[in-house]
Amino acid sequence: MSDSTLHTQLPAFHIVIPARYASQRFPQKLMADLGGKPVLQWVHELSLQAGAQSVTVATDHNEIYRAAERFGANVVMTRDDHENGTERLAEVAEKMAWSGEEIIVNVQGDEPFLPVALIHATVKALYQDAEAEMATVACAIDDKQDYLNPNVVKVVCDERQRALYFSRAPIPWDRDGLANGQEPSGYLPIDLPVLRHIGLYVYRASLLNKYAELPMSPLERWEKLEQLRFLHQGIKVQVAVADSLPSHGVDTPEDLEKLRHQLTLDHL
Repeated sequence: MSDSTLHTQLPAFHIVIPARYASQRFPQKLMADLGGKPVLQWVHELSLQAGAQSVTVATDHNEIYRAAERFGANVVMTRDDHENGTERLAEVAEKMAWSGEEIIVNVQGDEPFLPVALIHATVKALYQDAEAEMATVACAIDDKQDYLNPNVVKVVCDERQRALYFSRAPIPWDRDGLANGQEPSGYLPIDLPVLRHIGLYVYRASLLNKYAELPMSPLERWEKLEQLRFLHQGIKVQVAVADSLPSHGVDTPEDLEKLRHQLTLDHL
């Protein structure tokens, strides 16, 4: 199936790329060179390939603004006091005067190899669930260490594939198989669904419009997971399931070197 055919089967959607200049672990990472282009330019190009109605870079820094203009991006300057990308998206949605039913995709500026198919799957998941106000994506965990790792966020879904809970803890917990330190044969019982959350978010503009009014929940404060703010408010979150875990983004200089190495191998 061609990309153009796939695009016609999707609802209209917008992509916003929140692009912060500062980063605690890797300052200026979006401007770092990757195969002759800034990391942010890779993200912008894959966003254009997704067939969005519009692609907007949202930043709070003049250097990123100028760089994005140089490679042809539509750029919006946002406030510098946002605590997260969702707040930045909400400001862009307000400036663009998008109607409540329009679909907005948050594509992180440090994910240069995010599969376009993942964007499409998540947009489609939200569009097909009229009661959901946002969607995200997950994939199966196939490594026991990932299941136990608090840096790997897990999600449990209901029968409609809506999120019941996100946690850094190993959920769901196999009481009989993992009780008292006893590990099940192999990895986990075959009938125990274990999903790893992938941080791609798609929103209806109506949710972004009221985001600022949603207080931080105790769950979010304890787990340090923003998506729990929505569940705490009873907002339905649809979860698309990917076949595999996509390439890791650029959180550290080491991540950047791995992606540079990957690019080199791809061109051999």
